[in-house]
Amino acid sequence: MSGRFPPSLFAGRRFAVLGLGRNGGPVVRALSGMGAAIQCWDDGEASRAALVPLPERVTMAPIESLDGFDALVLSPGIPHILPKPHPVAAMARAAGVPVLSDAELLFQAVRASGSRARFVGITGTNGKSTTTALLAHMLGEAGVPVAAGGNLGPASLSLPLLPDEGVYVLEMSSYMLERLETLRFDAACLLNLSPDHLDRHGDMAGYARAKLEIFARQTPDDLAVIGLDDPDSRRIAATGTTARLVTVSGEAPGPLAGALSRAMALPGAHNTQNALAAAAMASHLGLTDAQIEAGIESFAGLPHRQRVVGTVGGVSFVDDSKATNADAASRALGCYDRLVWIAGGIAKSGGIDELAPFFPRVHEALLIGRDAPLLAETLSAHAVPHRVVDTLDRAVPEAFALAQGNDVPVVLLSPACASFDQFASFEARGQAFAALVGQLSTRSGEAA
Repeated sequence: MSGRFPPSLFAGRRFAVLGLGRNGGPVVRALSGMGAAIQCWDDGEASRAALVPLPERVTMAPIESLDGFDALVLSPGIPHILPKPHPVAAMARAAGVPVLSDAELLFQAVRASGSRARFVGITGTNGKSTTTALLAHMLGEAGVPVAAGGNLGPASLSLPLLPDEGVYVLEMSSYMLERLETLRFDAACLLNLSPDHLDRHGDMAGYARAKLEIFARQTPDDLAVIGLDDPDSRRIAATGTTARLVTVSGEAPGPLAGALSRAMALPGAHNTQNALAAAAMASHLGLTDAQIEAGIESFAGLPHRQRVVGTVGGVSFVDDSKATNADAASRALGCYDRLVWIAGGIAKSGGIDELAPFFPRVHEALLIGRDAPLLAETLSAHAVPHRVVDTLDRAVPEAFALAQGNDVPVVLLSPACASFDQFASFEARGQAFAALVGQLSTRSGEAA
């Protein structure tokens, strides 16, 4: 079986695609390559221009009717229910046209092609990208045909057709999980739950309901993995699942303790939980203990997730820009006994109050971005030394001076906030941090 889907696989089917960014553009190209007819649109001129020349059977026009369409594919960031459905999504719901994730269409395409490749779904508020990448790495190192994507990296529908022994490892956001119809995961994982995206789900109960779709349609032959290190996940685990249930905790590394001690890219209890979850799924998929341990030890990690981007004058600079909420930042703060902390941006609901147990580790905090004053209020209430420096350009050299002058070994960028006030993405924020560290090393004559 080749790596390409049959060109007539979706012949006769019509899809509307709204949003042509990182997800929508590849979806249009993939559906066209499978013989479907597509009408697509994006309000942004640049996104529309990026799809030109249009693939075969693709029309670019505002979506004013969904008569005759098989499904609407919305980019994940476009709401179809809360806080207010996009007008095209409301049109689809009124007309009974399914609103689907491209992960659903990948599953349909794989099965329609005759492949019995297995599907793994990984979700959680934090850690899902690392767990997805780690499991894919384990499988690849063991010689299993594997393709990883979804919320992480390539859009689901841009992944190749895998043979029967292949495995799709998909990172699934709550937005994607709300838009499934037939997709069944042979192995599914819920790592953790903490408040996030509540505007899209109404409240924590709605957010949890969306996440639980990861286990929908599973059978007793499938595997469900649930983390135990937060109250909401523990409650879910206690109710049981249709599939065989395995629970994991970062506080109990068990037989993987040796491999994890040698895994430089997986520091902290949160990464222990990620590794245990990946290991449970890898075992279910047929990997041996030796293959699992080798995969853990050789994993290089992901950018912007507790990655050391330089050491200057004995100070290590750690890029954890992916920590866009307090729960994610707590995982990095718990890994270092003493640090200078760079935080700030657009704060999530609850701010950084829950990080109070880690404040004694913070020698001083340097705050950037729109909600720096809000974070400063919390730090003042807990008598944590801090200053508002507004920008990352100021924060990095000031953090270096603080660390050097006070024998603090680590400068940690773990913002606990979204990046969009000053940066296009958390990736751009992390790249800027690494560049500033590089400038420090150049000035000091050291290699970063």
